[in-house]
Amino acid sequence: MTRRIPAASINLFQLIYVLIREHEEKTGEEPLNLSLGNPDGIPPEAIRRLKAKYAQDPGYDYHTYAEDRNLRGFAEALVKLHGGIDAAEFPRLRVLPIAGIKTAGALAPLACGLHLPDKARRGSFRVASNLPAYDIIGTWSDSYLAAQRTVWPLTSGDNMRLNVACLREALKKDGADRADLVYTVRPGNPAAVGASAADWKELIAFCLEKGMRLVNDAAYAGLAAPGRHVPLARVAPDYPDLEWLELYSVSKSFNDPGARLGALVGSKDFVEDFVLVKGNTDSGPVPGVMAAYGDFLSDEKAARAALDAIRDLYERRLAWLIPRLKAAGLRPACDTEAGFFTLWKTPASVLGRTLPAENRHEAFNRAVISETGIVGVHFSGFDDKGGPEPLIRYAVCADVLDPKFQARLEAGLARLKPAY
Repeated sequence: MTRRIPAASINLFQLIYVLIREHEEKTGEEPLNLSLGNPDGIPPEAIRRLKAKYAQDPGYDYHTYAEDRNLRGFAEALVKLHGGIDAAEFPRLRVLPIAGIKTAGALAPLACGLHLPDKARRGSFRVASNLPAYDIIGTWSDSYLAAQRTVWPLTSGDNMRLNVACLREALKKDGADRADLVYTVRPGNPAAVGASAADWKELIAFCLEKGMRLVNDAAYAGLAAPGRHVPLARVAPDYPDLEWLELYSVSKSFNDPGARLGALVGSKDFVEDFVLVKGNTDSGPVPGVMAAYGDFLSDEKAARAALDAIRDLYERRLAWLIPRLKAAGLRPACDTEAGFFTLWKTPASVLGRTLPAENRHEAFNRAVISETGIVGVHFSGFDDKGGPEPLIRYAVCADVLDPKFQARLEAGLARLKPAY
């Protein structure tokens, strides 16, 4: 027997796990894990109680397929909390519960007609999306669905913000006038930067000019610091001809990635195209969990307070970590405006050794993990001239406020002595 999918390269996060295990075997110590990109907490007690309530409820609707049914007003409430709009006030919009953003995002090219031979889509369909990124949409559109992919670069010179001029140039470089789908992640990962209303308006104008659909993965929108991010949903309804979606999730907002639950909002026709594809892919979220969140979110004041408390924890952790990384000599690649990620430029040397020019970010991460136990995730980005820029991401999904953790981390940072 032979494998049908060649194991051409190890998944980045699988590699991190290997490096962590090697450090543990070498030292007998737990690593200082700043690589984790998902919450280290659990959902608030009120949510857990409501989940238990609906798990025990004998109502048929809480245990059968949810499909695209919206229980207890969940989708509207999640959209209002994260997107800041009451979708019912906009007849051209539709909301929909989803079983997590990762799966929903992968379906977006199909919801735009990638698979339709009568439109000559196969082989010519184009997705434009950002790098550096946790590149789910790039993997699906390019590797899995065999679409054309245009990389829209984010650069540290722009503070990793959306730059439409860069998108136009990237399309031109690929010999394309337009893309069928423009896919953004705002606030981003690993670049935890939001978007402004002006960012969206310029991008929307380009999408309308070229007839491009627009999707934003807003998994971190709920964790954006006040005034640092404007949801697409706050701007897009002013453009009735725009075809768009924005996706939200309870995973990061309420420490609940295991719920596999989110919602999207967007232009009605685009949402209905999405429903057709989704119907052949999944059967919707777990209905009892959706109902629990519907009840929880119905008290908007309590839901906001719970979200604020989780965001406040990350902000306190970031307020401790970022100054320490700067004091150790690392240079930031962008600001942190949402969530729990910090992103740094990779130095030319660390721990007294010069790093190789090729794969410098990986060499840096390997060396720092091995010698200090400080674990990050390495990414490849772009400098202002379009060349490669090696990057390292450190997150605060670990208790960096614990005094023992702090003592070990500060000792490790003191050894780095990075040079650029």
